[in-house]
Amino acid sequence: MKKYALLAVIMLLLAVAAAPRLAQASTKAEISNDAKAALENLYATIPEAKALGSKAKAVLVFPSILKGGLIIGGQIGDGALFKDGKIIGYYRSVAGSYGLQAGVQKFGYAMFFMNEKALQYLKKSKGWELGMGPSLVIVDKESVAAFGKSMTTSTLKDDIYAFIFSQKGLMGGLGLQGSKITKIHPD
Repeated sequence: MKKYALLAVIMLLLAVAAAPRLAQASTKAEISNDAKAALENLYATIPEAKALGSKAKAVLVFPSILKGGLIIGGQIGDGALFKDGKIIGYYRSVAGSYGLQAGVQKFGYAMFFMNEKALQYLKKSKGWELGMGPSLVIVDKESVAAFGKSMTTSTLKDDIYAFIFSQKGLMGGLGLQGSKITKIHPD
């Protein structure tokens, strides 16, 4: 057990050392280009996402989230908020976790804000913690076909729907996780 604790401490120190580089990783132009490309690709590969996007008040796209951990884990990535096809803000997603976990993974996700209340919560909060604010539904590959068949204005009752895409790498485990989304002002 001492070996695993020592390894976890070393991984945490490496993550802390790399964090300043990750925190300043992207410029406005890089985030904008990556987020636009990711959203276009999501719409091209999952028609239900495009249909949902046409009904959403805004879409927050994180094109590349880097996640890794061994007992102690973390993830970080920058994204852009689209409203009426235009970028209206930039955000950072950061998460930390603790538990039985190991691996490294890269993925993206898009959050579809279905009403003004949810969008205002994102704009007004000083760091939004997933699970603490408006209701969020994750749409995965297994549920996307059923979701598309039943998607009408009367069935879209949740505040936010999220699609995860472009998953690469291997990460597995069980644990406690906290995630925070904050507004950023890249160069």
